[in-house]
Amino acid sequence: MAFGLTWQQLRDLKLSELTDAADGWAALMRRADAARERVDGDMSGKLTKTQESESAESAVKRLKRLGENYHYIQTEAGLIRGALDGLATELIAPQRRLRDVLDDVASLGGYEVNANGSIDYPAGGENAMTGDPIPGGSVMGNNGLIGAGNPGLYRDGNGMYDPALGPDAPQLRSPNPHRAKAQDVADRIAHALREAREIDERYSSALRELKAAPGLTVDRKTWANVAGDVAAVGSAAREYLSEQVLGKSPAERKEWWDHLSKEERQEYITSFPDVIGSLDGIPAAVRDEANRANLPLVIAGLEGQTADGAQDKLAGLKGIQSKLSHDSHPPMYLLGIGTEGKGRAIVSYGNPDTARNVSSYVPGLGTALDADFADDTVRRAFQTAKGVQKYDPSSASIVWLGYDAPGFMDVGSTTDANNGAPDYNAFMEGIRVTNEDEDPHITAIGHSYGSLTVGTAARQDGGIPGVDDIVLLGSPGTGADNASELNVGKGHVFVGSADNDPVTKLPSREELLGAGILGSAIVESDGLWFGTDPASKGFGATRMESGDGPLPFWLSGQGPTPAHSGYFDEGRNPSAADNVALIVAGHSDSITTEAPR
Repeated sequence: MAFGLTWQQLRDLKLSELTDAADGWAALMRRADAARERVDGDMSGKLTKTQESESAESAVKRLKRLGENYHYIQTEAGLIRGALDGLATELIAPQRRLRDVLDDVASLGGYEVNANGSIDYPAGGENAMTGDPIPGGSVMGNNGLIGAGNPGLYRDGNGMYDPALGPDAPQLRSPNPHRAKAQDVADRIAHALREAREIDERYSSALRELKAAPGLTVDRKTWANVAGDVAAVGSAAREYLSEQVLGKSPAERKEWWDHLSKEERQEYITSFPDVIGSLDGIPAAVRDEANRANLPLVIAGLEGQTADGAQDKLAGLKGIQSKLSHDSHPPMYLLGIGTEGKGRAIVSYGNPDTARNVSSYVPGLGTALDADFADDTVRRAFQTAKGVQKYDPSSASIVWLGYDAPGFMDVGSTTDANNGAPDYNAFMEGIRVTNEDEDPHITAIGHSYGSLTVGTAARQDGGIPGVDDIVLLGSPGTGADNASELNVGKGHVFVGSADNDPVTKLPSREELLGAGILGSAIVESDGLWFGTDPASKGFGATRMESGDGPLPFWLSGQGPTPAHSGYFDEGRNPSAADNVALIVAGHSDSITTEAPR
């Protein structure tokens, strides 16, 4: 297959036929989607509301199966469309280069392209000894393999390839002036053909995966196969998507999306839901639609897997799916999912594109996409959203698990924060460019180790894009010595540090080292594990009132460190939760404060 495409086929290939075929599959995709909506809404929905009988229940089940079949057809047709469109787009460049070379050959005169891509060149120049014309010859283009251009020409006496015997070696440089030009032409043909063959094989491999079993029954196994199909097409189209959007900034992606037609947008969502759902700079409602479509596929793909924490991620995604199935106020938006590392999930309560106030909370120690994620970490974003609604309904609260938060064994390292900070900044840049308000109020919230991630992001050049205020909760340090390093200006860094939260009192490395060496008690200072204590006077932040927080588990029965996990909960820490809501709503001048340490 790697050598199946000839230069003649590449020259004559009508790419419009591929794009026409892609349009045909797109039309099928739209028809299947419309049919599914009619089945699920007009038929099944009305039957459920108007009929109560065993026959009606049986009909609804059959209609549900029919709707699933239409959904499957829509998804697979969209994948085929995406593959064909990507194939046609990527083949444009090598075909253009090949045709340019062939035009050059035609203009030279006396040169001929052979069926195998070699070039015959005419006699030229004069033999210095005899005066006779130097005969012409034939050269083969270098196809990228060592010694493959002109077989035997660059080999030593033992038949081994010798770089010293390359085409420019003095002993092999032909006195015929046409030979060098012929070699250049042959190499250009070989390069165009090699690129086209790689593209052809990449997409052919993906398209071979898109097969339905006879007597189609759409079940969990079917959707698991679809998940593999999505991955295969996305991998094949990586170069195509990179040119379109992957290598672009959030602002460039937004501009690209804004210029697509309604039909083109829907085709991208259906063909590449995993890609569109994760792109910073794409509108939140679009990301939500793509991720909701991709979620059951990712879940199906994880079923039965055991490696790399697959079952934990499966439980986490099912928890999110369960929450999505129920209405909430503010409404829930799924802005990102992924299985890399410990899992990825970005959830917003409220639309961050239309909200005047947006907060983005980064969780910390021990957070992963697991069974507790939806009812614990996501719930904190919901608690913030509900609190902010009291002060300004035009608000959205996000939880951003776009990085691997550390576990207990590696919580003392800055590696995870350093790795997560650039991705957090890219996400926040996307939030900034897609927000429709002229001057949105954006707050970055870091909890626990997440405050180090936020602090690391804030200390990068320019700070966190679009952020007006930073809130640090239960922080072991931000990596900064002073709040001024966080790039939001004096008076815009706020710290919540409950007295019963042990994480906010972690000693610095120097203190621990001194205690270990000297065997003495740790001397109090402003230093925490990751820099200056944000709640200290020397750090220069505003310490908002957070109270004592609940006592440790052996005294309160609320878990090992309830004060550390209670900042978002108005039941466990009402002052902290209310102050966070006020800051996010843009009313930081109304918060209650307490003296720094």
